[in-house]
Amino acid sequence: MKAYVIGLGRSGIAAGRVLKRDGWEVILSDRASSPTLQETQQELEGEGIAVKLGHTPTLEPTDLPKLIVMSPGVPWDTPFLVAAREQNIDTIGELELAWRYLKSTPWIGITGTNGKTTITALLAAICQTAGLNAPACGNIGHAACELALGEDKLDWIIAEISSYQIESSAQLAPKIGIWTTLTPDHLKRHHTLANYAKIKASLMRRSGEQVFNGDDPYLHSIQEDWPNAYWVSIKGKKELIGSQAKGVYIEDGWVTAFGELILPVALFKMVGEHNRQNLLMAVAAARLAGIEREAIVQAITSFPGVPHRLEYIRTLQGVDYINDSKATNYDAAQVGLAAVKAPTILIAGGEPKEGDDTAWLTTIKEKAAAVLLIGEAAPSFGDRLKESGYQSYEIVETMAKAVVRSRELAKTQDAAVVLLSPACASFDQYRSFEGRGDHFRQLCLEL
Repeated sequence: MKAYVIGLGRSGIAAGRVLKRDGWEVILSDRASSPTLQETQQELEGEGIAVKLGHTPTLEPTDLPKLIVMSPGVPWDTPFLVAAREQNIDTIGELELAWRYLKSTPWIGITGTNGKTTITALLAAICQTAGLNAPACGNIGHAACELALGEDKLDWIIAEISSYQIESSAQLAPKIGIWTTLTPDHLKRHHTLANYAKIKASLMRRSGEQVFNGDDPYLHSIQEDWPNAYWVSIKGKKELIGSQAKGVYIEDGWVTAFGELILPVALFKMVGEHNRQNLLMAVAAARLAGIEREAIVQAITSFPGVPHRLEYIRTLQGVDYINDSKATNYDAAQVGLAAVKAPTILIAGGEPKEGDDTAWLTTIKEKAAAVLLIGEAAPSFGDRLKESGYQSYEIVETMAKAVVRSRELAKTQDAAVVLLSPACASFDQYRSFEGRGDHFRQLCLEL
């Protein structure tokens, strides 16, 4: 049995090893080639896995694979994959492959435009505090197939699942599914918001129990489609959808889950209404998973937050420096800016995405003393700010220049915060949002 694995990243390597262990003839390919990839190639070929670098796979009629496993970054409508599916070749993503080996373990699947990483990390911390072996995987933590390679018994699998991964995971069915938010994102790939929403909904319909953020406008609007779901709201019991006994909410300063007081919300350290929504969804899933209140409270009160998502770096001369590099779209950036103190010096820009910038621009005018623009999006962002009537922006191009200039402006503008919240992807100047955030952190600590 021959299998193609496309992409020599962490997930592709793990997928190749899982298949090799199961007796498949594996060919792993990647369009790129570099000294690092060549080292990986030698290592994998030593394990009996063929690796082709600088290679785009093709379908040879006389030598077709039985299985193709793709990385999340490969578009589902790539002609090669479309042709494979037309020829009834089993074509799946790495997460779906992991599911085939791990479906005897209950999964919690977290999807949505924003908030996935925070909820995934918080649930992993709650499970660890409860003494459960419940690793995070998907977009954070492990590649899912790395868990399939392990020998330990798993109590739960907590998976952050993007729309890309759902597209290529037609059978993946979590025991608990969480849908955080829905706003325009990845439209270059999914084309329309309706199609993007349909992909998210498909995972939730396969989930045994569903948890929804009732404060998200789109999700609130489709409540009648999900009469048996669990809903959360930071606005109190009166906002809950359906049976009040099924909800998780904040009232009188307390988090209440299914009628039980859990903890005062003030004990949760992460700032912003969106993070309180994330907290409620994590509490809902934890209680549905049977985790006791004591473990939930202990984990929440000690949870430090997530790197690159409103991550506190340092305070210098009375100014807080905060890394929100994971805010890669307008909505996430607006939420981040709304959550911090004003006046703020905002650093934004990178590789631009499609989306509605209206709320983001409004929040900038309300809270930002100045905006420093970097990367490919800087000129167009400058034009949009000017069109909206906001003049206090500068195009500085690079992160290094932005951090130095932010310190100068923080003094003259009496700013409380310097915030990196790009509203953009990172790929114009960095390999990932993590690399961008790490660079910002390093520059801030060097001030």
